[in-house]
Amino acid sequence: MLRQDLPFIPLGGTNEVGPHRAPFITIVRSLSMSTTTYSVTGMTCGHCAASVTEEVKKIAGVKDVEINLVTGGESQVKVTSDADLAVDDVRAAVDEAGYELTGASA
Repeated sequence: MLRQDLPFIPLGGTNEVGPHRAPFITIVRSLSMSTTTYSVTGMTCGHCAASVTEEVKKIAGVKDVEINLVTGGESQVKVTSDADLAVDDVRAAVDEAGYELTGASA
């Protein structure tokens, strides 16, 4: 099983190229990554965004969370994960942070 949380270490050489460099093997990560953007209301500052990020990253399979903060409106929370996430799991994480998930789009 390939552990994706470990750094890439070339086998048999370096990852530099040139006529005197040893070849190396490139390992390709899973192509089944999923990205979904969620609308969240109630966030007003960087601390709010950090709280939502922290809670959403606790969901199994989440690799990245990016937030476009819109004070007084619907902020966009872009979540990249190994596979599609259950909206209820994301909603629970956002609720735990103290905010409201109002929609989702792939």
